[in-house]
Amino acid sequence: MADRPRDLAERMARRRKPAARASEPAGDGYLRESFTLPRAAARARAQAFFARYPKADYMSEVETWRELPGGDIEFTMRRLPSAD
Repeated sequence: MADRPRDLAERMARRRKPAARASEPAGDGYLRESFTLPRAAARARAQAFFARYPKADYMSEVETWRELPGGDIEFTMRRLPSAD
């Protein structure tokens, strides 16, 4: 049992997996790319992503998105590393 909060934090840190690099799949097997672009450019980037990695083959999707105060769109695209 941990005597101090620091002991518990160190034990939890040892268990944590290292973060995946951008070219490697995350723990769930998906590759993710994040972008921050003006609305029109964001739409074009997402369309190009789906053209290159079709939803049916790569299970591609816009995982998260939000509109920033300046009007830019911040979004994360995810896909499987290869098609079956």
